[in-house]
Amino acid sequence: MATTWMKAVHRTNSGSITAAIKHTLAYATNPEKTRIGSSVTLVAAYGCDALTAEAEFALSKAVYEKRTGRNQGKHDVIGYQIRQSFKPGEVTPQEALEIGYELAMRWTKGKHQFIVAAHTNTENPHTHIFFNSVTIDCLRKYADFKRSAIALRRVSDMLCAENGLSIVEKPKLSKGYNRAEYLGGGKQPTGRDNLRDIIDVNIVVGRSLTEFFTALKRVGVELKNGKQISFKPPGSKKFFRQDSLGTDYTIDAIMERLAGKRIVETRKTSDDANRKTAEYAASQKRPSLLIDIQAKIAEGKGAGYAQWAKIFNLKEAARTLVYLKEVGIDSYDDLRKKSSSSSDDFYKVTKRIKEIESRQKEIAELQKQIGTYGKTREVYAQYKASGWDRRFYNSNESDILLHKAAKKYFDGLGLKKLPKIDELKQEYARINSEKKALYGEYYKLKESSRELAIALSNSERILGITTAQNRDTCDRDAR
Repeated sequence: MATTWMKAVHRTNSGSITAAIKHTLAYATNPEKTRIGSSVTLVAAYGCDALTAEAEFALSKAVYEKRTGRNQGKHDVIGYQIRQSFKPGEVTPQEALEIGYELAMRWTKGKHQFIVAAHTNTENPHTHIFFNSVTIDCLRKYADFKRSAIALRRVSDMLCAENGLSIVEKPKLSKGYNRAEYLGGGKQPTGRDNLRDIIDVNIVVGRSLTEFFTALKRVGVELKNGKQISFKPPGSKKFFRQDSLGTDYTIDAIMERLAGKRIVETRKTSDDANRKTAEYAASQKRPSLLIDIQAKIAEGKGAGYAQWAKIFNLKEAARTLVYLKEVGIDSYDDLRKKSSSSSDDFYKVTKRIKEIESRQKEIAELQKQIGTYGKTREVYAQYKASGWDRRFYNSNESDILLHKAAKKYFDGLGLKKLPKIDELKQEYARINSEKKALYGEYYKLKESSRELAIALSNSERILGITTAQNRDTCDRDAR
């Protein structure tokens, strides 16, 4: 088990890059904390020498500034410090150093100089990693991203799994970057956010404004009349005026939404604003299918490929283990049931979305035909009154044919009475809102079912469960 923590290192108060680097490296490589006996020092370096790292880091920054012309002054981040701390008794100081070095290499992808030092002065072995913000080629800088601690945490978890160490399952809050805070989400919703959510839920197409206000009162929202209507959601100490909620929450806008004349997109949350970060973090935990090495060798792959595939499978097995722990699955039967359930849910949502889209096409075509029928009805009535006069037909052929086509379309649907356009618009708005909500589930279920299916396949290969055995298990469950 290992916990991780990371922070940016800035210039000192005097503005000296060298002083800041020297201070950080001096703490990390302190011989009293990194030495075993009189000869072994637990310090490793990449892209530089541990004895001259201070000067090398400073030189790379000077070259970077000269090549790019960029200088952020006192706001410049000169490097990043990572701490990886292990459970007492799980690793030796030397093993901690090796795992810390691999963590630094995977995190920087070998593009940044770094120093790794394992400390032995505490009960729990831990490593300090300091990597240069400037790349080795002195052309770019490391770009930190919000909630990067999630990605770092998962890289560390994978390393722990690959080395047979335990993984933190229920992390507690701590200072600085920590897993619990970031997995728990970002900025907490405000009172206005909660009020908007309540309003969105209670706006039902076809409901009158009076019925809407009654529905709000029923769920605990207080209303106050003034120059504008104000709302106070449950648990709030103050009222919020409608104009402070946004253009989609004015009385006119709410009436349009109730009538189905205004469609409001789902509000973006703070998590949506960091979608790319979330996708990156998620990509760190998604397992990939294990390689059937024997089958690949049979295809003509060589021994070098087999060695690479073995290492790949080891890492993917660890990634699968981390994924299963994070989603709370601890048995094969539970995994199989959840995979099947997720696939069923995905199928149901997909089927409903297709039904809605089919109905929307029908409504759109029906509206078009009703409009055509209404525009050409008078011409067709005159044609009928003329006793089907040929000259009248020749003068108005287009309108007459369009009218007949619309009538044929209605007969094909078995309509004896045409629906009202406003009713069709309201139905379209209602099912369109449902579709948008379903698409949120669709993408989550699609990814979830894919991940569970891959985890199930990997688990079966790791445990040596064949397809026939799996089928027998399913038959027993059915009985």
